[in-house]
Amino acid sequence: MAYDATAVLREQLVEAVGRLLQAGVMSHSKHGNMSARVPGAEQMLLTSTGLHTSLSAELIPVVTFDGEVVSGTLDPATREIVGMHSSVYRVRPEVHSVMHTHSPHVTSFALAHQPLPCAYEALLRIGITVDIPVADWAPRGSRESVTNIIDQITRHPDAPAVLLANHGLLAFGRDPLMTAFLIISMEEAAGMTLEARKIGGEQGFPEGALEKERAHMRSFGSLR
Repeated sequence: MAYDATAVLREQLVEAVGRLLQAGVMSHSKHGNMSARVPGAEQMLLTSTGLHTSLSAELIPVVTFDGEVVSGTLDPATREIVGMHSSVYRVRPEVHSVMHTHSPHVTSFALAHQPLPCAYEALLRIGITVDIPVADWAPRGSRESVTNIIDQITRHPDAPAVLLANHGLLAFGRDPLMTAFLIISMEEAAGMTLEARKIGGEQGFPEGALEKERAHMRSFGSLR
């Protein structure tokens, strides 16, 4: 049987959403939208979630980066955010999945217009060494909103996510499962940071922490 990359990505998106729900990092409404880049084309699989989340892999639509529906159907609310996802793919060619959630603790930082600090070792272990920046607010999916996202991605090339002011989180990674893991890690970090601020505030890592962490992981074969 021939390898079907798109079919694999469909299953990964469904699994990734399941992991987010199981981890309890979604908002009460379960709102979010998730995508995966179709290999070799300016197209993506794009799906949305909601309170009655039920994803069927074979029904996930394929759309071009310009919003043309290639297969399946796209509801108007999801069509609004095509540009939000495609802008990341165009600026970051190494990215193969983009996910947007309203994860409560991370979104608290977005509401406060404050970057999410990199102070939790779990972030360091997956290579995050910078604070997660905040993109200025504009109407959801608007050209201005997309421009604000691109601005932050360009100014912070090492950041694997952007906070959307007054809105939520936009994360991106090499595949849907890794992107879901990023969201879970950032939601943990945000919750712990808010708690730390009740007892004096989070403290940053010492200089060279990433290099020490990676050397330690290599010594045990957990980083290659």
